[in-house]
Amino acid sequence: MAPALIEPVETGSLPSFGKWSSFKEKTRPADKASQSQNCYIPGRTIVESHDFYEHGDLCPSFPNVHWEPLTEVAYHDKGLRGDPRYSNLLASATDVFDYNPKIGTEIQGVNLAKLTNAQKDDLARLISVRGVVFFRNQTEFDIDSQRELGAYFGKLHKHATTSVPRRPGLEDVHVVHTDGTSKDQRAVFSPTFLWHSDVTYELQPPSYTSLKLLTGPPRGGGGDTLWASQYAAYDLLSAPMQKYLEGLSALHSAQMQADGSIAAGRPVRRDPIVTKHPLIRTHPVTGWKSLFFNPGFVTGIVGIPKAESDAIICYLNEIIATTQEIHVRYQWQKYDVAFWDNRICNHSASYGFAPHRRHAVRVACQAERPAFDPAGRSQEEDLNALFNLPKVDKDGTRKSNYND
Repeated sequence: MAPALIEPVETGSLPSFGKWSSFKEKTRPADKASQSQNCYIPGRTIVESHDFYEHGDLCPSFPNVHWEPLTEVAYHDKGLRGDPRYSNLLASATDVFDYNPKIGTEIQGVNLAKLTNAQKDDLARLISVRGVVFFRNQTEFDIDSQRELGAYFGKLHKHATTSVPRRPGLEDVHVVHTDGTSKDQRAVFSPTFLWHSDVTYELQPPSYTSLKLLTGPPRGGGGDTLWASQYAAYDLLSAPMQKYLEGLSALHSAQMQADGSIAAGRPVRRDPIVTKHPLIRTHPVTGWKSLFFNPGFVTGIVGIPKAESDAIICYLNEIIATTQEIHVRYQWQKYDVAFWDNRICNHSASYGFAPHRRHAVRVACQAERPAFDPAGRSQEEDLNALFNLPKVDKDGTRKSNYND
């Protein structure tokens, strides 16, 4: 770890960056704001020391065990029992707001460790509608509470290759861990490929998924996560394209993850599989249709020529990775929790936060097998009707003067 990133830097050794190139020109009062301004160096954030780390039991391990293939389990979506007005969940909230019209909501004042069953049902329903919901500073929501809440929604998923906590008995917890000793992965994956929905190769990919940040970069240090709405991705398609894709299925493969683990000398705890899922699915709570596709695990589209499959995959990749209005970006703080629905969201980590430690724990429950219902509806059409908004014009041949 570079000493300049963890120790105070002498002003004289700094390059000139305009008004902040000299920090001794003025004497300011010793208040917090002044101290922050006096210590400001563009692009630099202080790295926290972890010599005595309180979450050591949740650091990553790779147990060399072998599990049998997953079999189908019953799933009953708790979101169907939620109040459409979320009155139970929001009763104790001090604030609630959306990040944008398509995806992402933040709730403040709610303690995830103390939810009633009615509040849990409302939470599931809200996640089904909004895709991802954020909760700040959940200090009481420890790993046991996180697993308990996840198990309320369904059978917890155990990942076949990624790390689990050192503490025994937590094999259904996925550990995210990067620090100053980790290899730089930016050259290994294209930015588009990083977009994914978790383990979609499973027979029953997850629904409600929580990620809690235990330690992360400070403000301005990077490490944000982005989510993309697959409801909104479906609604971006023209009606003929929607109809075409509704009749297709895609192959989702675990092979690349398994190969990566073997190459790194790590065990593969369950044999890799390839599973066929519909390219468009219908959500059991909302009744809305969504794209069920992600760049990370989809390897081909069934029943059409490879050139056609590759073209569709390229097109869908572009929609997911580059359509800003279907994205939400979250800047983490310590002990924040994101709760999302893997059935209707893709997400992507972001690089560029080295050498900070970024340590989080994820819990996900298995959902129903993906299914398409022709009677499903469009999120955009439903909301436009609800809010009396005009029908979206998808004619790309119209003349327009771009305005940012």
